[in-house]
Amino acid sequence: MSSRYPPLTCRQVKTILTHLGFKQRANAGGTSHEQWIKDVDGRRYKVTVDCPKAPFSQSLIASMARQAGSQRRNFTRH
Repeated sequence: MSSRYPPLTCRQVKTILTHLGFKQRANAGGTSHEQWIKDVDGRRYKVTVDCPKAPFSQSLIASMARQAGSQRRNFTRH
């Protein structure tokens, strides 16, 4: 595990997404996966957050950052 990018908790990821302008989509499916969405210039970004997987591994953090249209280093700064 890299000390440069520490693991993130579910609460931290939700805070980051909120700061980036994402809003949580209502969960109608009864699953643990949360969908966070943001529309920018006609493009929709959707990030899937599965809180039972927290603290999130580096690969999951990188995946969520890509889904958010961000780089991991920018994603974890918020």
